[in-house]
Amino acid sequence: MNIKNSTTHYNTFSIALHWLMFILIVAVFGSIELRELFDKGTETRDAFKMWHFMLGLSVLALVSVRLVVRVLAGPAPVIQPKPKKWQSNFAKFAHIMLYVFMLVMPIAGWLILSMVGKPVPFFGLELPALVSENRELAKTIKEIHEIAGEAGYYLIAAHAAAALFHHYILADNTFKRMLFSKK
Repeated sequence: MNIKNSTTHYNTFSIALHWLMFILIVAVFGSIELRELFDKGTETRDAFKMWHFMLGLSVLALVSVRLVVRVLAGPAPVIQPKPKKWQSNFAKFAHIMLYVFMLVMPIAGWLILSMVGKPVPFFGLELPALVSENRELAKTIKEIHEIAGEAGYYLIAAHAAAALFHHYILADNTFKRMLFSKK
């Protein structure tokens, strides 16, 4: 499989990872939000929480692969017409924030479970605790995790809105670069 970007499109593997991670992140958010519909201590609520943990850890695994592929793929396809410098700088900053979000949030979740002494489920496996128990610190990290999760909604929405703005208003190829090309 060729993982080099062309001048007009990202490579097929990167595009597939991008859209798979989009679906995965929607599922992570959905599972934690849907748990609220069920009473504490119910099997359904606990199942949604477990899916939140496992899907979140899947994001961590895939973003790690994505970062490696990003390095190996070479330069990003050129945006035509060329955006203004401030737009390019803002886009770079936003992408860094998205990657930080996709790395830090699952690690924070893993830390929380470790610190409260709960198992860390991952599709039939139980991952090791990252640290020893510390319920007070776990509470603080959980609060930060929840606030960052809320901020993530806006970060992802801004990313999607920017892509649509580039596609429909600026009429450049920013969005098209992340679509599967028709060869």
